[in-house]
Order: sequence, then C-alpha cells, then structure tokens
Amino acid sequence: MSWNPTLAPDCPNAAGLDAIETMIIPRARDIGGFEVRRALPSPKRQMVGPFIFFDQVGPAEFITEGGIDVRPHPHIGLGTVTYLFQGEFEHRDSIGTHQMIHPGAVNWMLAGSGVTHSERTSAETRAARHKLFGIQTWVALPEDREDMAPDFEHHAKEALPMLSDGGAEARLILGTAWGERAPVTMQSEIFYADVTLAPGAHLPLPDDHEDRGIYVIEGAIEIAGESFEAGRMMVFRPGDRISLRAGPQGARVMALGGETLNGPRYIWWNFVSSSPEKIEAAKAAWSRADWQDGPFRLPPGDDAEYIPITPELERLKLKR
Repeated sequence: MSWNPTLAPDCPNAAGLDAIETMIIPRARDIGGFEVRRALPSPKRQMVGPFIFFDQVGPAEFITEGGIDVRPHPHIGLGTVTYLFQGEFEHRDSIGTHQMIHPGAVNWMLAGSGVTHSERTSAETRAARHKLFGIQTWVALPEDREDMAPDFEHHAKEALPMLSDGGAEARLILGTAWGERAPVTMQSEIFYADVTLAPGAHLPLPDDHEDRGIYVIEGAIEIAGESFEAGRMMVFRPGDRISLRAGPQGARVMALGGETLNGPRYIWWNFVSSSPEKIEAAKAAWSRADWQDGPFRLPPGDDAEYIPITPELERLKLKR
C-alpha cells in the first residue's frame, strides 16, 4: 500500500540543516568478536521519544559453532524490541516464552515490574557459517505503567504493515505512522519503522509525533545538500516538516520517535526507572539470587546459569 498524504507540492524536498537538533555518532565496542554500536543513551541525548537504548548489533559472520550466548539477565521498567536484518536469536524468558526471532519479525518483551530473559544462537544455526545483523532497543515505560506485569508478543514479518511510494518502502514495526498502525501492544505513543530507499527516493517523516529521529543503517541520506552516511543518528527539531533523500547508492534507515515522557529516567545496567529506589531494590533482589521466593525467576529451559552482578557492574554509576 502507499502512504497518504505524500509531500505537499510546496513542501521542500529536505529540511534545512538547522532542523537537526542532535547528531549522534554511536560508540563502537567489541563483544566477543563482533561489533556493537550504541547510539542511545548518549551524552547528548538520553531518549528519542520513549526510546532509551539503541544498539546496532553486527554485521558479523560466525564460523561453525560460533554464535551469541546472552545468559539470563534481568530488566525492569521498559520494553525490549529485537529486530533483525540477518541471522536469528532464540529467546527464552521467565514468563515461559520460548520464541525464535527471524529477520523482519518483531519480539516485544514488556519487562514492567521485572523479567529475566536470555538470547542465544540456536544449535541448528551454529552448525554452519552464519551472519548476524540487527537492532536492539529499549522503550522506557510511562511512570504509571513501570510496575505492570511482564508480557511478551511476537509478530511475524507478514503481520507488520508494509508501505511503499516512489522508491521508498517502510515496514512499520511499532506504533502509528503514515496512517497505519503496527499490531504490537504499546504503552505510549510511538513509531518505529525499517525503511529502504532507492537511489534519490524521498521519505517524509511522520509529522504527528513530538520526537522524531533516524538512524542510517546502510548507504547515505541527504538533508539540505549535506550527506550523512551509515552509523549516524539524527534527531530532528519538533514541529518541522522533514523529508529525507537517499544518496546515489540508496539507503536503509530506522525511523523512530514518539511521545516524550514526563521526565528523564534513571538507568543502571539493565534497569530503567523513574525511581532510583526501585532500581536499588531490583539490584538487591538480583544479587540475592532467590529464584524461589524473590521477585525474579530464571527462564524455563535456560536456568543453569545467569549473569551475576560482578564487581565491575557494582562500579557502574546510576545515570539520569
């Protein structure tokens, strides 16, 4: 289907450079032989709308028996989104979910008051050379919903709205944009889309969301004659009409944003909350490792190990 309306005839092809409120160059780090680039949170900006964490995972290639093993670990006060371009993950969590995630599909895990999960490369995939490339994000919850019961949704690639117009194709992963709504249950106004642009194609960003940003995955995009290559996140000034133009090689971008929350959030390790006391309580509970009577459980089928709070983690500062 096509989105409607397209750019009005009097709307410029690209906003001026002063429409870019923040430019973020992600921090790169190596984790077990593959690269992760973290755009959020950054020193310049903690969130874009409710998005408080944004990691590019890979691209990476693994030889036989290689893969990812993210042992069981906890979350509170957020929802996690796993979206892959290549490869797969096997997800297990403490509410009993066991779900594979493949390219184009979405895994949405609502941590709320507390959940534990693991993500691993399956044994079947490890048997041959394979690739991994994707984006992992956290969405901070509204203050009055931080203590919700944990939940999980999986939606296949075919269930997500696909829009196309003039050389631009967008798969809507979360929320509402361009007159469409994704099927994932959200707790605040949000949009998140995987967009592919043919050379020279334009993308009008939704103008009905308070916060809007893009992250360039591949290729380059142009704004007011300036080119921005892969590995850049731009956050735009609220209220401006924004249109991106793909460079001569085309581009792939993630478009994201939504309603801003009532204030910044505290972050420590995998915990997000409007209250530092809730983070301290979760930290103490995980340290006790009381899986029987405590607030956290380990995932069924993956309960032989977990990520403990090490002295290195203890030294992490609570950030806001």
